[in-house]
Amino acid sequence: MINFEAFFKLSYGLYVVAAGDKSSGNAYIANTAFQVTAEPPQIAICCNKDNYTSGFIQKSKQFSISILEENASSDTIGKFGFKSGKDTNKFEGSNVIYGETGCPIVLDDSIAYLECELVSTHDVGTHTIFIGKIKNAELLNADKEPITYANYRRIRKGLAPKNAPTYVDKSKITQPSTKTDFAKYKCNVCGYVYDESESGVKFGDLPADWHCPVCGADKEEFSLVQ
Repeated sequence: MINFEAFFKLSYGLYVVAAGDKSSGNAYIANTAFQVTAEPPQIAICCNKDNYTSGFIQKSKQFSISILEENASSDTIGKFGFKSGKDTNKFEGSNVIYGETGCPIVLDDSIAYLECELVSTHDVGTHTIFIGKIKNAELLNADKEPITYANYRRIRKGLAPKNAPTYVDKSKITQPSTKTDFAKYKCNVCGYVYDESESGVKFGDLPADWHCPVCGADKEEFSLVQ
């Protein structure tokens, strides 16, 4: 038996991984990035094969990792985590620079970033592990703490996108049954669940301009959880 709740005790961060060049590129939210060697300094990321950014990494042979701050906005998480680059130019309206390698680097809500040169790829089924040699690293804000995946789940009630290696079908997670006059409403975009019993405010009483705290979707994008 696998208790999927155990997976959530593993330590993760939240990062924006970008690839491409000034002519074209894309970026996505990742929660798996870790240093694998110190000399030379190398870091690994995991990317779904269906992710639009995967092709840019393989073509350009480089990628960047932007480390998000603890209070990263729902706009940043929503744009890079729950929208597809096949349909949306994610860099439009974003604070993007091009580093020493020519790779795009997203600065929105970032406290540091790394530029990496691809050195190897590893097929792990639905995903590809990319290992890169760090060519440049910059600290943007030493006073802010990085967001963790645990914080994202606990405070924001956020879920992993379906392409993420940590995605778990919510139907597989056992939820205790409770009888209450409160209801729950689920965001159709990112899966965030607004629980009236936790906030003490009925969903219908929320202002019309209220947005999903995870992905920024409008109130109309929510459906009652039966």
